[in-house]
Amino acid sequence: MFEVLESAKWISEASNRVKIDGQALVTLARDWVSKDVKVPVWDNVHHFVGGGADTVSYLLVLDSLNFCFWPAHKKARWEIQYGPESLSGYLALAASLKRAMESGVPITRADYLAGISPEGLQNIFAGQGDLQLMESRLGILRELGRVLQEDYEGEACGLVEAAEGSAVELIQLLAMQFESFRDVADYKGLQVFFYKRAQIFVADLYGTFQGKDWGAFNDMDQLTAFADYKLPQVLRHLGILEYEKDLARRVDTGILLEPGGLNEVEIRANTIWAVEEVRREMGRRGQDLRAFEIDGILWNMGQQDRYRERPYHKVRTIFY
Repeated sequence: MFEVLESAKWISEASNRVKIDGQALVTLARDWVSKDVKVPVWDNVHHFVGGGADTVSYLLVLDSLNFCFWPAHKKARWEIQYGPESLSGYLALAASLKRAMESGVPITRADYLAGISPEGLQNIFAGQGDLQLMESRLGILRELGRVLQEDYEGEACGLVEAAEGSAVELIQLLAMQFESFRDVADYKGLQVFFYKRAQIFVADLYGTFQGKDWGAFNDMDQLTAFADYKLPQVLRHLGILEYEKDLARRVDTGILLEPGGLNEVEIRANTIWAVEEVRREMGRRGQDLRAFEIDGILWNMGQQDRYRERPYHKVRTIFY
C-alpha cells in the first residue's frame, strides 16, 4: 500500500480532533452511484496544452507553485484578468503561467528558473491583491531549475521518464530530489506522508496527456486524494468530516493552524481516508472510480458557493 494511504489510515484511527461520519459517507456514495457521477474533463482553457515536452515543464512549474491562494489577514485576494475572465486561486495560477508562456517568458527553461528574479516572478503574477509566500515561490522555482539542470539535462520530461511509467516512483523521485515536494509531517512521534503536490503533478500529466505519452502510468490506482484545504471544506459541508468543538471554532473564525500540527495533520489525513472510504463504498455499489478522480469531483464541487458556507482551514504552508 502506498505510504500516503497507510499514513492516512493510521492517523484516522488514532485521531480525536477530526472524525469521519460513516453514514454520511455512505449517503454520498449511494447518491453519486444513483446519478452516475462523472469525472471532470481536463481544463484546456486555463492550462497550457501543447502536447510536447513544454507541456510537461509547464505542469511541473504549475504544481511546484500550487499552494496557498487565500488572502492574508486584511489583504485583498489575489486576482488576475485573463481575457474576459477575472480569476483567482488555482485557476489564476494556471492562467498566469499560460499567459507568461504565450508572451515569451521562458518558464519551461531550467536555466531561466534557476536564476529567476523577484521582479520576474512578480511580473508573471501581475494582477490585483496579494499572492502569499512569494519568497518561498521564488526559492522553489530556483530549486526546480537547479535540480533539473544538474540531474536531467534541464528537461522536466527526463524526470518523468526516469520513473519508467510508475506514478508512485515519480512521486517518490520528486520527494527525494526536491525539498519543496517533501510533504511529510510528524504525528505522535512517527513520520507520516501526504505528498499533495507531487501526486497532483502525476494526475495533471495523466489528465493533460489523456493517459498516454508522458501521462502513461501503470499504477494510477495507487494515488490518494490530494490533501488540501478545499476538499475538507466540502467534506465537512456534506457531514462526512466532523471537527471537535475547539477545532471547529478555530476554523470557523479564521484562526491560523500550525503547519504540521496535530489539528492540520488530522484534517488532511481524514480527508484522504474519507475519500478512500467513498471509493470503496462506490465500488461495492458497482461504480469504480479512483481516488484522484473522486478528488476532482469534490474539488469542482468546492468551486460552488453552497459548499463555501463554512470556511476552510488556514495554514501558511508551501504544501497546499
